[in-house]
Amino acid sequence: MPSAEVAIVIAAAGGTAVVFAALWWRQLRTRNATSVDAAWALAIGALGVGAAVVGDGSPVQRLVAGTVAGVWSGRLGLHLLRDRVWRETHEDGRYRAMRDHWGDRAPRNFFFFYQAQAAAALVFALPFWALARHAAPGLAAIQLVGLAVAAAAQVVEAIADRQLAAHRRDPAQRGRTCRRGLWRYSRHPNYFFEWLSWCGIALAALPAAGAWALLQPAVMFTLVRFVSGVPFSELQAQKSRGDDYRRYRLETNTFVPWWPRRPEATP
Repeated sequence: MPSAEVAIVIAAAGGTAVVFAALWWRQLRTRNATSVDAAWALAIGALGVGAAVVGDGSPVQRLVAGTVAGVWSGRLGLHLLRDRVWRETHEDGRYRAMRDHWGDRAPRNFFFFYQAQAAAALVFALPFWALARHAAPGLAAIQLVGLAVAAAAQVVEAIADRQLAAHRRDPAQRGRTCRRGLWRYSRHPNYFFEWLSWCGIALAALPAAGAWALLQPAVMFTLVRFVSGVPFSELQAQKSRGDDYRRYRLETNTFVPWWPRRPEATP
């Protein structure tokens, strides 16, 4: 790797780490870590667009890298800012559950969590960096398929986000689990279609990054399904919605959307 590229990578890594350290310091004062999700999405977008600007690949590949990074980051980042940061004064349930679970270790653990988010932003920006350096003058068929998958998944994820937001705004549904639309078929359709978006991005980056393009979907699945997504969301939902959420868990798939199980078929 040329020395100029090494300097850019070091600057990007250092700058990202500093930004997330500042956000960690902010949450020490506010006891609210909700904004880290939006910061993570926006950081990936900034890194991806930056790669498209400085990359030495073909114009088409750089355009794809910058456009996909910007659109993905802008949609998710703005949604999280509007829905969870600007409208809500309370900490997101997942982070409340983490804070309660960690107890006195929460400040230290949140520091490492924030730095892990910074590292993850760098990892998830890699497909855009690879595309921005790809010399192919046109798009391969697999790239077109990947872009179509990513676009469709983003549209459906936006629908799931709107359905959940409408449920939360309905006073009659207070304390009840959302079963609107896609939430009838999966307890976490937003996470599923976010993961599917990254499957599409991986296909688009495959000619540029090779097998390394599969890293992001694998990491995304691990994070949302087993680490900071589903487990802590469900822990908080169980605490806040009790029996209603227990019934929902028995009737509804965890991750992959599927037909609900009939009540008489649930134990």
